Amino acid sequence: MDIVKQIESGRVSVGIEFGSTRIKAVMVDENFSPVASGTHDWQNRLENGIWTYTQEDITLGLQDAYKSLADNVREKYGIQITSIASIGISAMMHGYLPFDSEGKLLAGFRTWRNTMTEEAAKALTEAFGFNIPQRWSIAHLYQAILSGEAHVPHISFFTTLAGYVHWQLTGEKVLGIGDASGMFPIDPETKDYDKSMLAKFSELVKDKGFGWDIADILPKIVPAGESAGTLTQEGARLLDPTGTLKAGSVVCPPEGDAGTGMVATNSIAPRTGNVSAGTSIFAMAVLEKNLSKVHEEIDIVTTPCGDPVAMVHCNNCTTDLDAWVRMFGSLLGTFGVDVPKSEIYDKLYSSALSAPADCGGLVSCNYFSGEHVTGFTKGRPMLIRTPESQFDISTLMRSLIYSCMGTLKIGMDILLGEEKVELDKLLAHGGLFKAPVVGQRFLASALNVPVAVMESAGEGGAWGIALLAAFAVREDKSEGLADFLDKKVFSKFASSVMQPDKADSEGFAKYMEGFKAGLKVQRTAVEVI
Repeated sequence: MDIVKQIESGRVSVGIEFGSTRIKAVMVDENFSPVASGTHDWQNRLENGIWTYTQEDITLGLQDAYKSLADNVREKYGIQITSIASIGISAMMHGYLPFDSEGKLLAGFRTWRNTMTEEAAKALTEAFGFNIPQRWSIAHLYQAILSGEAHVPHISFFTTLAGYVHWQLTGEKVLGIGDASGMFPIDPETKDYDKSMLAKFSELVKDKGFGWDIADILPKIVPAGESAGTLTQEGARLLDPTGTLKAGSVVCPPEGDAGTGMVATNSIAPRTGNVSAGTSIFAMAVLEKNLSKVHEEIDIVTTPCGDPVAMVHCNNCTTDLDAWVRMFGSLLGTFGVDVPKSEIYDKLYSSALSAPADCGGLVSCNYFSGEHVTGFTKGRPMLIRTPESQFDISTLMRSLIYSCMGTLKIGMDILLGEEKVELDKLLAHGGLFKAPVVGQRFLASALNVPVAVMESAGEGGAWGIALLAAFAVREDKSEGLADFLDKKVFSKFASSVMQPDKADSEGFAKYMEGFKAGLKVQRTAVEVI
């Protein structure tokens, strides 16, 4: 009854996160526990060689995810959502959404998944003395400039997916600092875009005669915990076309999925880190000191508070694994056997535990798209085996799960080995860790770091942005985010920690020899198939 009263009086917070394959909405009560949720499935499309979603995809997905949440509230509590205290929007980081002065999208949305900006990324990395990966927004902008794209002179504003949705709901062209750090480098002292790099970029393009300056077309940064606008009448109708939802909700700064992952795992302090594993996989390590040099495999972004974070981001994680699971599900269907998808996943994942630790000579490459860490612009998912390889369901599943972590391992070896970054533990969340034990155990052994999974791991970034929304309307405005998470949120949730297993670690190391060698085959496949 208390939850019903909180919803009826609008004392709840809602977070909506746009993932690669699913948009998820989560409502939290005043104890920050998820009390309702909604989802919308979607897929990016490859159009003219560019991975994208249309504006219609974005709008319909937003509305359907919210409707799914509202339906869930009606089913569970018998009431309608009429008002919400605070709302947060999160999405896949990076990418490119450029608009003119009238708010018209000038070029199709280019997502993080695209690997078409190699020339720009290399030039900016050299000019800035700071790693600019291909998926960063500034790399997309500079590549459009180098390619002479006709829309560039007309740009008035460009942003990320989260920034775009937030703008539609509030009218405010802003970003949280974590998401902004994936657009353009941040100065950790000023908690704003790095002025010296802004000046260097302006120098690079001064002869183009554009009517804009880079500092003027980037979103304004709003710190975590502050209001980044309110839900307008137009925004409320966009979110809820039925007209039931009232305007006026506080909307927190929009964040990227990396930032919400840090919040959802309480990993915003030095020596903490997290791994998010879904369509893509990335690890975040909050730094105690700067890295010794620039590494193309490692991004430097920030926490939602603006502290520097080393990020190893890999484009490919569960897409190939999910395809195999769907195939096994369809096989069951041909025999008239109807098994829930979650049960298929649990059974297949669990079977991997009985396979040889090194996968018996079986090697999977999960490259569905390009992979910056290892230098691929395209991918060709592959399964490689010799006549002597062990080939059965359990070994195949272990190989597929290992492949989800293989490229991450290459990047993390630089961070943990070469750079000697120390982590007390990693907190894991995302779809790869929904099935108990398996993903957690394999990741701990792959990276030789203790891995914790919280009971809230399945809620992921949507819960993280809901927490940031709740933080924006906290009673004690002097309370920092770290204390808020430690004392108000995570003291209520249990977690399990798994230590690296020696046999698994040795087996994974042997598997990685085959995985790395197999990348030569992957390059040939990209060239000839």
